[in-house]
Amino acid sequence: MERRKIGSLEVSVVGLGCNNFGWRVGKEATQAVVDAALDSGIDFLDTADMYGGGQSEEYLGDALGTRRNRIVLATKFGLSMGEGLSGGSPQYVRQAVEASLRRLKTDRIDLYQLHRPDPATPIADTLYALEKLVAAGKVREIGCSNFSAEQLRAAGGRFRSVQNELSLLHHGAEAEVLAECARSGIAFIPYFPLANGLLTGKYRKGQAMPDNSRGKDAWGPKLFTDHNLETVEALDAWAASRGHSLLELAISWLAAQRGVQSVIAGAKSPEQVKANASAAAWKMSGAELAEVAAIVTGY
Repeated sequence: MERRKIGSLEVSVVGLGCNNFGWRVGKEATQAVVDAALDSGIDFLDTADMYGGGQSEEYLGDALGTRRNRIVLATKFGLSMGEGLSGGSPQYVRQAVEASLRRLKTDRIDLYQLHRPDPATPIADTLYALEKLVAAGKVREIGCSNFSAEQLRAAGGRFRSVQNELSLLHHGAEAEVLAECARSGIAFIPYFPLANGLLTGKYRKGQAMPDNSRGKDAWGPKLFTDHNLETVEALDAWAASRGHSLLELAISWLAAQRGVQSVIAGAKSPEQVKANASAAAWKMSGAELAEVAAIVTGY
C-alpha cells in the first residue's frame, strides 16, 4: 500500500478509524478487525480516549499485543472523560496522556491530537505541554482536530496534522483548511470519509433503512436527504461506468486531494476493513476529478 508522511511518521494511505471499538464492536470483533487491517497493509490506527468511554483504547491495546511496533498509533484527548476531565490545559494534557498510555499498553503515542479547540486555554499553553511530552519521548508528533484555518495559523504551524470532516458530500467547508495545510505543510486527515456509511452504496432513495444503520442515528436526518441520496446514485453510476465501486471512488477521491496524507475509515468487520484497504488503488486523473466535481456541485 502507498505510504505518506505526517511529520516524521510514515503511514499507510488508508488508515483504520477505531471509533467503533467499545461501542458498536466488542473485544473479540475488535481483535478480528485489527488483524485484518494489519494483514491488508494498514499500519495507521487512529482512536481517541473518549471512544467507548475508554474501551476503544483498551481493546486496541489488547488487540495489538506484541505487534505494537508494527503500527503508527494515533489517539486524541480533550473531549469529556468525566467531570473535570476535558480540555487542553497543561495539567490535563499530562493527566490524559498517562491514562491513554495505560489503556493502550504502550510507552509512547505516535500522533497525539487535541480533539477540538479549547476556548478556555490559550493554544500556546496546550502546545507547550504537548511539546514537553515530545521531549520526554511519550509522544512522537502532535496534531489537532476540528480546527479552522484561522486556528491552525494561531498555532503557528506547530501541529503536524489536522483531522477534520471531509468527504464527497462534505467538502466545501474545508477548502480554506486544505489550502492552509498545503501552504504550511500540515497533513490533513479526513474523518467520516464515507459520510457515515452513505458513500458505501448500501443506502438508496425510497428504501427503508435497517434499524442498526447510521441513518437512524442523530445526524441521519440531516445527512440522508433526498438530494444526497440522488447525488450518491449519480456518483455510484459514474464509478461503475469506470469499473469501480462507490467505496473506491469515495476513498480514492480523498486520497487525490492535496494535503490529504491518510484516509481513516472505520470498520466493524474484517470484510469492511479489507474493502477499505484496497479502495485507494485507483489513482484518479485530473479529468476524472473534474467530472466528479461536476456531479457533486450539480453542474
